[in-house]
Amino acid sequence: MFIVEDYGLAIMLCIVTMLCWGSWANTTKLTTKAWRFELFYWDYGFGILITTLLLAFTLGSIGPEGRAFLDDIKQAGASNILSAFAGGIIFNLANILLVAAIAIAGMSVAFPVGIGIALVLGVVVNYISNPQGNPVLIFGGVALIALAILLNARAYQKLQTNSATGVSKKGLILSVVSGCLMGLFYKYVAGSMVTNFNVPDAGKLTPYTALVIFAIGIVISSFLFNSLQMKRPFIGTPVSFTDYFKGITKDHLIGILGGVIWCVGMSLSIIASGKAGPAVSYGLGQGATVVAALWGIYVWREFDKAPQGTKSLLNIMLLLYIGGLAMIILSK
Repeated sequence: MFIVEDYGLAIMLCIVTMLCWGSWANTTKLTTKAWRFELFYWDYGFGILITTLLLAFTLGSIGPEGRAFLDDIKQAGASNILSAFAGGIIFNLANILLVAAIAIAGMSVAFPVGIGIALVLGVVVNYISNPQGNPVLIFGGVALIALAILLNARAYQKLQTNSATGVSKKGLILSVVSGCLMGLFYKYVAGSMVTNFNVPDAGKLTPYTALVIFAIGIVISSFLFNSLQMKRPFIGTPVSFTDYFKGITKDHLIGILGGVIWCVGMSLSIIASGKAGPAVSYGLGQGATVVAALWGIYVWREFDKAPQGTKSLLNIMLLLYIGGLAMIILSK
């Protein structure tokens, strides 16, 4: 199987992860206006599963190193399969709650609270599980990125100064719960994997197998979580499976594309974690919040009508973010 042997390459893959995780949500803006997110989410999940299977039968099955996908499945221990599967369930619930929080409370609350908690909690949990790298630089970098996310939140608040609506308590609670879950899922996937990708432990999963089991957890749990969301949506009227099958091809393909983009990021993060360490891989990836902000600033032009001083906040945010990334990269 393909294994990353160079730390520089591992960091590059983590940066691509950050770009993918900060960009996939753009696909939700490309669907037709009548296509609800609950319907989009089915294709998003299928896109994740398709991507993991393609990687498993290509990069995960070539070369003399490691263990090929089918051989790995045959020897996998039940506890490790369950761990990767649980990671998929936890991520799925966190992701659904995050999107609901964005719809209710807005980006200025949901992203800083949800992803901010996920970033800090995820790095701490993953570092404790697998302590690789200089903790001062890792946690110093996380602190700078967290501060950048808070400035991003402040910029959104300035943009919404003319809004008459306050912060929704329901949206805030959903953001906190989502962030806690989002900070935990990566640990379960990483914990199911071999410690040495070149010489895999018996019973453990290679990263490619862990990703497939993780994706299966997402799709299967969607039949519970997303079905409930369709019947009792946080906002809007209920939708049915009949509505899903009435969707046009374009909407379905865009949903699959969204899943592919997110999953490419997740896959590269997991593949790079063997060399970079789970804490560094996850920490860099969750810088996606600021990437999403860049899309909003320069592509969707969300800040064109922002009050004076907003642009300065955004510039400081970018500098802090770059500084945080540099510290995380230099930590190992």
